[in-house]
Amino acid sequence: MLHRMQADILQVRGQAIAMLLAEMQSEAELFASPATLQCVEAELLVMAQTLAHLAAPLHDRLPTLDWHGWQHLHHLLEHQLQPRREAVWYGIQALVPATLALVAQLRRQEPQWFGNDY
Repeated sequence: MLHRMQADILQVRGQAIAMLLAEMQSEAELFASPATLQCVEAELLVMAQTLAHLAAPLHDRLPTLDWHGWQHLHHLLEHQLQPRREAVWYGIQALVPATLALVAQLRRQEPQWFGNDY
């Protein structure tokens, strides 16, 4: 059950980011909108925290995930460090889509990890 809950958190937060950015036309537009940027960063932080606490068996099944990228973004967001624009944009453009794709692929390949029995 823990695996499913963690995967669901990642999926829901990733979808929330996509919805927040749906009307955005560019990187500059996002960073010119403090309210939207704050919401996006909050969603990214939840994703990074979830990945930082991912159950070991699930972590081991995602060896191609950019763990270093997520750890770096987590550190910047959690400690409110600047500059972080490049890391946030990389998170939005690369980390989130890749993570969602890898988790979705794992769910298809190993559905037993995401059932009610775990």
